[in-house]
Amino acid sequence: MRGMVLGIMALALASFASAQQPATLNDRLAGDLVPTHDPVIARQGDTYHVFGTGLTERTSPDLVHWTLAAPPLAALPDWVAKAVPDAKGMWAPDMSFVNGRWRLYYAVSTFGSNRSAIGLATSPTLDRAAPGYGWRDEGVVLLSTPVNDYNAIDPNFVVDRQGRHWLSFGSFWSGLKLVELDARTGKPLHPQAMPIAIAHRAVPVGAPDPVEAPFIVDHGGWYWLFASYDYCCKGVNSSYYTVVSRSKAITGPYLGKDGSSMLSGGGTVFLRADLPEKGRFRGPGHPGFLHDKDGTDYVVYHAYDKDNKGAPTLRIAPMRWGADGWPQAED
Repeated sequence: MRGMVLGIMALALASFASAQQPATLNDRLAGDLVPTHDPVIARQGDTYHVFGTGLTERTSPDLVHWTLAAPPLAALPDWVAKAVPDAKGMWAPDMSFVNGRWRLYYAVSTFGSNRSAIGLATSPTLDRAAPGYGWRDEGVVLLSTPVNDYNAIDPNFVVDRQGRHWLSFGSFWSGLKLVELDARTGKPLHPQAMPIAIAHRAVPVGAPDPVEAPFIVDHGGWYWLFASYDYCCKGVNSSYYTVVSRSKAITGPYLGKDGSSMLSGGGTVFLRADLPEKGRFRGPGHPGFLHDKDGTDYVVYHAYDKDNKGAPTLRIAPMRWGADGWPQAED
């Protein structure tokens, strides 16, 4: 009897402690969260915007309550029919404000193929009610075909500390790449140059190279490369997880906390699935980042909700930089 009473008391104390834990941002997210895949986040004025695969757009006044909006581009641009004939939609957008205009980089492809392209559209504002709102097609930025050893999807724009513009990209094939851009056009500065390799998994010849979704952040004198390993898009069976590494040079080499190289499948785990005993959100990956005007950093990503038939769901977490300088998601 005494053991039973002690057990009941322990459960009660555990429940009480759990109830005292403050709700995280992810706990409080509400509204149109599903389906969200491959998100990127931006802020203009008092409104947050999340864009995702399918060129979905969601807006929020407070990072908590999200409302689905019409997509920024209603249809595939005309050039896509020739570049990627079987493409049906636009994937994995990236959003940056450059030279007075918002740059929307996006991918067009077919699943499992590297006949792919990265396109660009620009607008002076994200506010649909503002004068001049509207997206202008700027055409193709990068193209890959079966003769290439890379896949032109998952773009991410970054400016280095010397003011040079770059685009990281890639998925499977030979891994993640980096190209320098013309700061005026947002397209490759040296179109004939081979992309620079920044991440690759050590796999047998001919085997899949499951690394994708690069995002580079400049912080604390380092360039931080985030990338997703393993497999997305399998609902609760997705094995996706996200790693981080850093380099003094934007071109690499990018190394994990233990010194492991991203060019041989290294890095430090940043986002992982819930532990088996919890088991709700699986396959967290394809991160995007926002440095908010109050100085807070946020990471946005998708994960598959076991409690909702594996639906890809919007997730957002504050991110802090630890005493060792490495980032941690407060999830």
